[in-house]
Amino acid sequence: MAHKKAGGSTRNGRDSNPKYLGVKRFGGELINAGTIILRQRGTQYHPGTNVGMGRDHTLFALVAGHIKFVTKGPFNRMFVMIEPAVVAVVEPEPAVVNE
Repeated sequence: MAHKKAGGSTRNGRDSNPKYLGVKRFGGELINAGTIILRQRGTQYHPGTNVGMGRDHTLFALVAGHIKFVTKGPFNRMFVMIEPAVVAVVEPEPAVVNE
């Protein structure tokens, strides 16, 4: 004889893995080229200047610089842009040879 009543089967008990969507880098931050700015489903945010979009709508930086979020256009769409960082190039002074 069974000591436990038959439990039956459940039709629930499954769950999908988390997708880790959302903004990864925020406005004003200095980032490098290739950095993921945000992961999304669909185009809640659109790519602006110096920002690329992957096939899963992930936005990423094409150049190093500061992130800027702006709303523009007739439909008030949110765009993500990168203002390139100004890099000062300092040339080394020529070596002086004492004769």
